[in-house]
Amino acid sequence: MAPRTQLTRENVGFLLAKALQRWNEVLSRRFTEKEYGRVRPQYGSVLVPLYEEDGLPMGELARRARLRKQTMTTMIRRMEHQGLLERRPDSRDGRVTRIFLSRDGRAFRGVAEEVLRELDQALGREAPGVPISMARAWLKTIADLEI
Repeated sequence: MAPRTQLTRENVGFLLAKALQRWNEVLSRRFTEKEYGRVRPQYGSVLVPLYEEDGLPMGELARRARLRKQTMTTMIRRMEHQGLLERRPDSRDGRVTRIFLSRDGRAFRGVAEEVLRELDQALGREAPGVPISMARAWLKTIADLEI
């Protein structure tokens, strides 16, 4: 029989939750300092896939962001209202809505890259023996976990 998982502050799930909480606090503070305080860290789920490929259909964007369509729709509305995104009908299929970065959404990319680079460097200083590539691989494994 497998040993019982201890429900302490050393539990991996607890640590992941607290790490994400801290990461988002730092992102929010840094975005505010860069005059993008309206950009919530959670918006990265939408922005990153669009930085990889702008103009995705809403359904494909939801799949790449790993968000339910209802959550995606709510987030898109907020981001559109804040001037980060634009919705446009697909030129070939009127039933499909495509999501595009606005001028401000494209401009934010440089800010996000700068802040994330700073955070990667800070992690490197705090954990010099752990390559960031190893941390990325471990986190991707968790994100892709199917049980």
